[in-house]
Amino acid sequence: MSTGIVRVRTSAPVARIYEALTTAAGLRTWLAEHAAVDLEQGTFEFWGRYTPDGERGRQKLLSVDDTSVSFTWFLFDEEYTVSLAIEQRDGETVIAMTQSPYPSWGLGDDHAEIVQTFWALVLANLVEHVEGRPVFGFCDFSTPEQRFETDIAATPKAIIDALTDPDVFARWFGARMEIEPHVGGRWTMGSLESDETPAKIIALDEAHFALEFQEGMVASWELKGSEGKTHLTFVQSGFDTSRPPYGPWLGWLSGFADLKRMLEVPNWRPMWHSMEMPGLPDGVLTLE
Repeated sequence: MSTGIVRVRTSAPVARIYEALTTAAGLRTWLAEHAAVDLEQGTFEFWGRYTPDGERGRQKLLSVDDTSVSFTWFLFDEEYTVSLAIEQRDGETVIAMTQSPYPSWGLGDDHAEIVQTFWALVLANLVEHVEGRPVFGFCDFSTPEQRFETDIAATPKAIIDALTDPDVFARWFGARMEIEPHVGGRWTMGSLESDETPAKIIALDEAHFALEFQEGMVASWELKGSEGKTHLTFVQSGFDTSRPPYGPWLGWLSGFADLKRMLEVPNWRPMWHSMEMPGLPDGVLTLE
């Protein structure tokens, strides 16, 4: 059976992480709109608009110990086994999400993409929460609208550079990107040489960056700077609203969480520690 693992690093103490993983109040902060937890009675559920297939709790507790909690999650008519664990690796505290089965890279299925990217966003929220910063944000599965706004303590130029410089992009997003940095140029995650359908750049200046993908979807970043801060508005549009592309949306938002940290947190290191995904091509990820 295929297994996927996403690991994030944090400077937070183990006790604070454990509380966030095993209490309803903790889960409602970084994971879900609603949560119910009673470890003695075997209850561990979360649901609501920030949870895929989330009209009710679909989880069942399997086990819990001093550093981990494991549960099943019946999602999109399939049962997954998930473990959230606190690990010590090379002197660092790492939070690891392990899920089985895990969809293979490149399936192109809407549900598979959600399963692949959901945990990245909420783990980014978890890192922010346990380190005493506001959580970054959520994907709202109750609406097809995909619009997200946040303030970043950096100039618009710094953010545009982070979006369009492949070396900087690789640091905060943890993946390889190639770009022809001009309007009409090509953009792809991975390699332009191997991508037969790259996105096209339709806007690029210090206040606006936008990509148009082959199927007509547009990803747009608008930036308004003031007094050393920037208000970032990110929008995805041009898609079939009966099938919102939640998977890519989750992926972008999880990346932006570390973009914000890179530009704001002293002595920043990428929160992304490592990822294991079935079928992942060599060279796509740039994690340490």
